Amino acid sequence: MGMKEQGCPGSELLEQYACDILASRGMQSQKTFLQHGEVSCYDHSVAVALLSVRLAGFLRVRTDRRSLIRGALLHDYYLYDWHVADKNHRLHGFIHARRALGNAERDFRLSAIERDIISKHMFPLNPRPPCYKESYIVMTADRLCTVRELLSSTWRRMAKTRKNDNNGL
Repeated sequence: MGMKEQGCPGSELLEQYACDILASRGMQSQKTFLQHGEVSCYDHSVAVALLSVRLAGFLRVRTDRRSLIRGALLHDYYLYDWHVADKNHRLHGFIHARRALGNAERDFRLSAIERDIISKHMFPLNPRPPCYKESYIVMTADRLCTVRELLSSTWRRMAKTRKNDNNGL
């Protein structure tokens, strides 16, 4: 059964290595949580996984592709909307990797590489550096996707403001 039949939209690599994650209740709930700008946690995680594979290929780094993809998909598996005012979200940047790891360990069987990717993707906010090349690749892809998402949202807001300003003339 392919991804489409299982409700797992995405590339063949995602289908091959992570359909169970994408179809899971927890991951599906990520579609309702905003990550950066107007991008959901789900879409952000998929983008990070796909960019991680592209980066590894571009850099010609041999990786454990399965762990790379699965760890990237689960790196922000904290399962709450950090934009909602809540005292438990106050230090989100510092604590969400640990929460994501706990949730991922509860819901999936993880390799050592996947655990490292999830728990250390926020280095240096989390002080222990990654141990695996896959972790560094996901950490880099996460930052690149974050910048792209924030800039895209900012540019859309600026364009909308300009359009509204021009309509008032």
